[in-house]
Amino acid sequence: MKRPLKLGVNVDHVATLRQARGTAYPDPREASSICMAAGASSITLHLREDRRHVQDADVFTVGGDPRIPLNLEMANVPEIIEIALRVSPEEVCLVPERREELTTEGGLDIAGRREVIGETVQRLADTGARVSLFIEPDEAQIAASVAVAAPVVELHTGTYCEAVGGARELELARLIRGAELAHAAGLQVNAGHGINLENIEDLLQVPHMDTLNIGHSIVSRAVMVGLETAVKEMLGALAVYA
Repeated sequence: MKRPLKLGVNVDHVATLRQARGTAYPDPREASSICMAAGASSITLHLREDRRHVQDADVFTVGGDPRIPLNLEMANVPEIIEIALRVSPEEVCLVPERREELTTEGGLDIAGRREVIGETVQRLADTGARVSLFIEPDEAQIAASVAVAAPVVELHTGTYCEAVGGARELELARLIRGAELAHAAGLQVNAGHGINLENIEDLLQVPHMDTLNIGHSIVSRAVMVGLETAVKEMLGALAVYA
């Protein structure tokens, strides 16, 4: 029997709403507490270089709450690495980042940057953080993730979520194969990006997944039904995985 699939909730877009008006609300820490009470396993914050949503203070506030397991998403850049070393979150997920993008696009190229990424993985691991690498479900990237001693990969599901028809079937097959390769290599398999209640059903065919990290669709749904209900709805969709 499969293990229950865990849900990590990304609350970046709670901060997006706050930053739109420059107010002190809504508070990502309060949102994080609501998500945890509703059954989430962890909270994700992406501290971008341009600080378009999450701010440094959010990371320190959420990361400083022992009741909230923090997964800090970040680019492999010195300024953000130093913040991560100070916060010492439970998890860190290294992601690619371009300032002009609306959201993270595609996976990190571990194979092409083994040395520099390996150094960061080690520095973060030395603080006790469990390091994840956000990658495409490709054999070369999985092998490179093993080579840099990262214990976790997060498979990029955005291409699957945006595809239709035969293209989605092909991408689902790629995710299944990637998860199988990663699991066989001893890596924990997480997944995320673009997942919502409409596209999640087939995605649950992907084996060996530990955690799905989902943000935008949950926060968007919360506008209509409330954050607690939105989290519980997604947990209900995940429950069939077990």
